[in-house]
Amino acid sequence: MRITNDKYLNQYQGLIGYQIDKLVELFDFAEKSTDLGYKTQASAVYSSNIEGNSIDLNSFMNFKFSHGKFKPQKEIQEIENLILAYEYAQSNPLTEKNFLQCHKIFAKTLVIKSKQGKYRDEKVGVFGQSGLVYLAIEPELVKVTMGDFFVDLGALLKMELSKPEAFYFASLIHLKFAHIHPFRDGNGRAARLLEKWFLAEKLGKDFWKLSSEKYYKEHQTDYYDNINLGVNYYELNYDKCIPFLLMLPHSLENK
Repeated sequence: MRITNDKYLNQYQGLIGYQIDKLVELFDFAEKSTDLGYKTQASAVYSSNIEGNSIDLNSFMNFKFSHGKFKPQKEIQEIENLILAYEYAQSNPLTEKNFLQCHKIFAKTLVIKSKQGKYRDEKVGVFGQSGLVYLAIEPELVKVTMGDFFVDLGALLKMELSKPEAFYFASLIHLKFAHIHPFRDGNGRAARLLEKWFLAEKLGKDFWKLSSEKYYKEHQTDYYDNINLGVNYYELNYDKCIPFLLMLPHSLENK
């Protein structure tokens, strides 16, 4: 399925699309005076928490207050690197080159230097308690698949989209990217950053303040259940994608 596919848009509109304009209006009013720097730090903390980082937002902010007194541990550095990647994205247009630069920035504690900012050249899967849950696309197909992905993303960026359409396609971008799983590590963090980057490009920089990562963390079981549409890249059933697509607009209500 291509990320430009609007097959499920009518169903999406019927379920939540007609509420999104009002939710965006309330979000705009609430977020105008909030600090982007703090929201960015919170986004990085919650996104890292989803991947198993144990540092909560309160602990991270208290560490920042005492910066210089303590040597950063690996989990702190992991969050700080992700903050730098968000800040880079906030200052640069959404392109494949800039996206790979973001991975290079935040993946320093995740993968060896030769794999930072580079698509994977090995087979990867997603594992749960019972074993292999999902097998991603073969490594030799990653580069061309991501090339097609960014061609489609570029087309979406040029389109005039309504607010519900922007949310629909942002979620679809997140979902499809997660299924391609193009990096050795850092795919979840990259997918959540990419989703928000697209929204900010389409709807304005205030959408970097959206608490989507917090919402996904607070609904982590649903988040993973809704991403899981099949056992491998070739058996994905996107007819079951609506529960995942609904999560992003629900995060508009999450302060």
